[in-house]
Amino acid sequence: MDRRKSIKALLIGGAASAVFIEACKNSDKKVTEETTLTKFTGDERMQEENDHYKKVAADHFFDQHELATITVLADIIIPRDAVSGSASDAKVTDFIEFIVKDIPSHQTPMRGGLRWLDLQCLKRFEKTFKDCSSKQQIEIVDEIAYPKKAKPEMQQGVAFFNLMRNLTSTGFYTSEIGVKDVGYMGNTPNQWNGVPDDVLKQYGLSYSEKELKECVSFDKG
Repeated sequence: MDRRKSIKALLIGGAASAVFIEACKNSDKKVTEETTLTKFTGDERMQEENDHYKKVAADHFFDQHELATITVLADIIIPRDAVSGSASDAKVTDFIEFIVKDIPSHQTPMRGGLRWLDLQCLKRFEKTFKDCSSKQQIEIVDEIAYPKKAKPEMQQGVAFFNLMRNLTSTGFYTSEIGVKDVGYMGNTPNQWNGVPDDVLKQYGLSYSEKELKECVSFDKG
């Protein structure tokens, strides 16, 4: 499974848009390649926004084991490839840590999901998820990554993985690494030589000699 292409398709199709929009309600986050969370100078925000950002950034929610587990899982969802870096390269773990503090409704599903994942691995492999082999990790992930194929007893894991996938894709594709991966170029100048001749002929139209002389024509070669 090409996970990066799948995530990109989900993002473009709007699967992660609800998370992204909700995350933007409380704070305006500009992203860079160094981190998905920019340290603002303060001039870009109102005082109450700066106070809120500083408060959220100063707190800690996940412990080190949970952060390590999130990093492993995020890199399974978006691994490094020949085009760009992985989720952890884009600091997605930092993004998720920030988001669950900024949107507290994510805290219980995320923490509960991480514990569910560890319990499944302990029962099956006698190790927590982060300490399992890559093959064992993928075995578990494959059972919760496809909702329509998942067994009824895996539904809690499916719900957790859906949230984790949305947060990972949002964090990755709002970072500079992710923006480059999509190929987004922003506003760029172009050159327009007017309506193509075949389109003009289709509608029985044409430019006058005066219009052609007055307009700038760019060499297409």
